[in-house]
Parts: sequence; C-alpha cells; structure tokens
Amino acid sequence: MRNDSSPADTPGQNIDMLIATRLLALRQAQALSLAELAERSGVSKAMISKVERAQSSPTAVLLGRLAAGLGVPLAQLLTEEKEQPQRLRTRAEQEIWRDPKAGYLRRQVAERHAGSGVELVEVELPRSAQVDYPRWSGKPYRQCLWMLEGALRVDYGDERFELAPGDCLDFGVDRPLVFKALGRTACRYLLAASPE
Repeated sequence: MRNDSSPADTPGQNIDMLIATRLLALRQAQALSLAELAERSGVSKAMISKVERAQSSPTAVLLGRLAAGLGVPLAQLLTEEKEQPQRLRTRAEQEIWRDPKAGYLRRQVAERHAGSGVELVEVELPRSAQVDYPRWSGKPYRQCLWMLEGALRVDYGDERFELAPGDCLDFGVDRPLVFKALGRTACRYLLAASPE
C-alpha cells in the first residue's frame, strides 16, 4: 500500500474548507435551504451547517449522503471547479481526501471532464473498513471498478460481489452501495465514472 500524506499535511491545502465552500455553493445553486437538504440527504441541519462552516470533518458516508441529496457526484464536494481540465495532472496535483473516521483515502486522479463526463478516482480502503452510500437522487451515472490490491465486497442493492485483484465490476448509482474491505490487508481500486 502507498503511504500518502493527507491533504492537511500538504502545504496550502485545507480540504475541510474546500468541502465547506463547495457544499454551500452547490446548495445555494439549487436554492435549497438547510432544511430541504437535510430532508433530501438524511443529514441533520446542524451537521450540514457545521460542515458548511468547516467546523466538522465529514466522513465518506456523510459526504455520500450530502452528494446524493444534492444529486451530484461525490467529486463535486471534494474538488474545485475548473473551466478546462488539465491535460496532464501529475500525482502531486491530484486532490487527496482521507475520511477522518474510517481512514478511507480518495485520490482524484482525473477530474470530471465537461465534454465526456468521465472521471477517475483511486480509493484505498483500510482493512475491515466499510463505506455505505445511499441511492443517488440526481442524474444517474455509471461506475466501473477495477481492483488493484486486496479484496473487496461490493453490495449493489440486493446483489453482492466479491472482487480480487484484476477483477472489474460495472454498476450504477441507482441503488444503495456498500464497499467493504475483506481479508487481512487494506484494498486499493480504481473507479471510472461516466454519465448513463
């Protein structure tokens, strides 16, 4: 497994402030009150307010619920919007976010491209860690997961899949999702997301 520094360890970056700014901007762009987003996401108004003021480091599960409530991909809460995607994104330029509770590490390898809608995300899930996401309420999109290291269980609604290195799983965000690291080590995988 790689030993990457968290965003807080990277000079000039403050991921909690970025999440706060993005969450507030996305909520306001949809003209949603705190109460409306709370109802859509299942996250309390108080917690949404704390995240928007960068007073709380949200978990992957919480961010997943907020993204689902807003109907946007998780990446929109974790990355700055850019007019033109970079042709070359060096490893040092790829945004990293670590879940403060589960230790889940998410690297935005390629940001969502306006033309194709495709994005690439590398995920490291610590041993025995589990991340749950609700069904998306927004515009549907597909994901293709390619296992790199370790073992992973994916619950896609009522379907269950166990993946080993080299396996590839195609699925949507039209059902609740659960990702659980299996075995004695962490697991690492690449997610490619694209519009339906």
